[in-house]
Amino acid sequence: MTRTPPRAREIRWGVVGPGRIAENVMHDFALVPGARPVAVGSRSLERAQAFAERHDLERAHGSYAELLADDEVDVVYIATPHPQHHAVALGALRAGKAVLVEKSFTATAEGTAEVIAEAHRRGVFAMEAMWTRFQPAVVRLRDLVEDGAIGEVRSVSAELGVQRRYDPTDRLYDPAQGGGSLLDLGVYPVSFAQMVLGDPDRVSAVGSLFPTGVDAEAGLLLGYDDGRSAALACSLRCALPGDARVYGTKGWIDVLPRFHHPQTIVLHRNHAEPATITLPQRGTGYAHELAEVTRCLQEGRTESDVMPLRDTQAVMDVLEAAADQLGVPLAEDPNVL
Repeated sequence: MTRTPPRAREIRWGVVGPGRIAENVMHDFALVPGARPVAVGSRSLERAQAFAERHDLERAHGSYAELLADDEVDVVYIATPHPQHHAVALGALRAGKAVLVEKSFTATAEGTAEVIAEAHRRGVFAMEAMWTRFQPAVVRLRDLVEDGAIGEVRSVSAELGVQRRYDPTDRLYDPAQGGGSLLDLGVYPVSFAQMVLGDPDRVSAVGSLFPTGVDAEAGLLLGYDDGRSAALACSLRCALPGDARVYGTKGWIDVLPRFHHPQTIVLHRNHAEPATITLPQRGTGYAHELAEVTRCLQEGRTESDVMPLRDTQAVMDVLEAAADQLGVPLAEDPNVL
C-alpha cells in the first residue's frame, strides 16, 4: 500500500514596509506552495490597510511592533529602508519569528553581525533577500564553475547603474535612509563577486558624492592574495549596461543584462563555439527566494545553504570598507520600533 506523504505545514508570512519592492514580491507568493502572506505592518495604518486590501491579506497593523507581536505570523519579510532593517530584524528574532531581510541586510557591518548573532543565539532562521543567487541562470552558472567548465576562475567583473535625477528629498539621496549607490546597487556586484570568488583580502574604492553626502558612484577593486581580482561598479549618476562576466583559465561566462536577475548566460570555452543558456525565472523572479525560506522553515533549518549568513557578513564588510574610503558614514536607525 502506498502511503501519502505528510503535507508540509503552511508558513504564514508578514510584510514589514509596504513599499515598491514589497508590492513586486507579493505577486510571486501565489507560485510558492506552502507559503501564505497573512499580514502587513506599516507606520501608517492607512497605508497598511490599502496594501492588505490590494493583496487580500487578513490583517493590517499600524506599526512594525504590532506586526512583530502577531502570533499568527511565522516569518517576516523586511522591506523598509536599509537603516531600519537592523532594529526590525532584531525585534522579529526576539519575538521568535524568522526573517527574510532585503538587501542590503543592514546599513552597517556591525549591525549585520548583531542580527546574525541574535539569530544564532535564538536558533531562529534568518536570510538576506539576495534574489540573484536563486535565479535559475545563476544557479546554472555556479554549477558550470564548480564543474570546471571554464577552468580555474581568476577574475569577475560586474556593474549596475541607473541614471536618476538628483532630488535631496528622495530616499536614494538621504543619508538617514541609507541612500547612495553602494547599499542600493553596489550590493549586487559585490555579492556576485563574493559568491564566485569568496571573501577578498583587500578592497580599494574610488567614487564621487552627491551634495547630501551619499555616494553617487563607486568603482571597487577586490584583491585576493593569490592574485585573483574583481572589478565592480555601481552608479546613481550613470546608466550602466548591467552585465557580469566570470573569467577562467579555460574560458569565460557572460551574464547578460541585467545580471542581478538574468535569464541568459553564455558559456565561452577556449577553442569552442559559444553556448547560450536561457533559463527563465518563475513569476517576477522573487518566487525562488520565497520558496527557499518556506522550505527551510518547513524542514526546521535555521539558515540557507544557498545564501548563508557568513556570505551576507562578508558582503557587508566590503560595502562598509568601500563607504569608509569614499567618506560616506553609515549608521543604523535606532528609533524604529
